[in-house]
Amino acid sequence: MISKNDPIYVAGHTGLVGSAVLRKLKNYGYTRIITASRKELDLTDQKKTFYFLKKQKPKFIFICAAKVGGILANNNFKADFIFENLQIQNNLIHGAYLNKVKKLIFLGSSCVYPKYCKQPIKEEYLLSGKLEATNEPYAIAKIAGIKLCESYNYQYKTSYLCLMPTNTYGPGDNYNLKTSHFLPALIKKIYLAKKKKKKTISLWGSGKAKRELIYVDDLADACIFFMNKKINHSLINIGTGIDYSIKEYANSIMRILKISLKIVLDKSKPDGTPKKILDISLAQKYGWNATTDFKNGIIKTYSNFLKNQK
Repeated sequence: MISKNDPIYVAGHTGLVGSAVLRKLKNYGYTRIITASRKELDLTDQKKTFYFLKKQKPKFIFICAAKVGGILANNNFKADFIFENLQIQNNLIHGAYLNKVKKLIFLGSSCVYPKYCKQPIKEEYLLSGKLEATNEPYAIAKIAGIKLCESYNYQYKTSYLCLMPTNTYGPGDNYNLKTSHFLPALIKKIYLAKKKKKKTISLWGSGKAKRELIYVDDLADACIFFMNKKINHSLINIGTGIDYSIKEYANSIMRILKISLKIVLDKSKPDGTPKKILDISLAQKYGWNATTDFKNGIIKTYSNFLKNQK
């Protein structure tokens, strides 16, 4: 167990997941939360990262820091995605070991699993097939992080846990249409179409690709739940066990927001992985479940989006 006054470092505290973890830690009464902005600490710099950890002496680390993006960003900036993510996680995981940090959580992504993976996806399916080409460099970096944690646990008897969340959404998301994931992109497209009084929105691909979503506060709850658990595994899937097609999500968001638009499919663009739903039975065996339904998650997310537009 981590006590309420133990020092806890949240790497990537300004991002979608990191900011939610920070909020939840404060809500639960944890008092010694360590953060550092990008200006204060460049996590790709090994020397500075090691020095920071030596000085701060955290007892627990959440690795929420990562370079992330949707299909377009992943496809266009392959070198950036593999290099920066490898640097960040290597510096934090090895730095944690050097500074005798026995427990940490490394956040990955469901894109680590093969493109045509058996569904629902069990943790043991990792490395059982080819990855989706558009985000392969990012996925390879994350797989390296998983294996790094696994190897340190084996060799050094650490307790480094990798949580693999499905697509995450919520307050603080990235809505840049060139770099965002599909759900914030959908929200932005629907908002702009309404604002400009357009009658249609364009979706990439066939609209048939299926995705599972989790509200970011549920993922943050999972992080804190597993921070306080004795774990016999190094990799655990985190999701809802429910998936829909991209087109179904678009229609559902429009229903929730009471906006009516016609969907136009741009089939010249890629679908990405055809289906991606996680087997979450291991997380459930430990006693964790997501609690936010999609409607409530979208209402909270859209409210936060509108506030930031103003």
